[in-house]
Amino acid sequence: MRLAEQSDVVAVERLVRDAYTAWIEVIGMRPLPMEADYAALVAAGRVHVTDGLEGLVVLVPEDGVLLVENVAVRPELHGKGIGRALMAYAEDEARRLGLRALRLYTNVRMAANIALYESLGYVETGREGIEGRAAVLMRKELSP
Repeated sequence: MRLAEQSDVVAVERLVRDAYTAWIEVIGMRPLPMEADYAALVAAGRVHVTDGLEGLVVLVPEDGVLLVENVAVRPELHGKGIGRALMAYAEDEARRLGLRALRLYTNVRMAANIALYESLGYVETGREGIEGRAAVLMRKELSP
């Protein structure tokens, strides 16, 4: 894993587009990660990528918690453990930053993602509308 660089922005945008396009029909609109400004996120040091750009995770430190804002894996590589590795990396980053928990949100219609997060120890903390989309809020406490 490494921080994305400005030279990666086009590849990052392509990865996100490829990873989320299939969800448009499921949720009836473009998922929020497709709307993000990846040049700005990369410049801010928020985008972490696998060495071969097979996947990425966008991490935003907040007060006492690390927001996992986006996890994306190339569609042809689903089921290979890359998403789980990205989530484990997020936990390591939270610990490195001295944060005790991680949080994320996902669309209520992304049942496979919700099941994955639950299998990793995340629990639902609520539901709310985010930019016209119905989101499930989830959180994972880290052991000290």
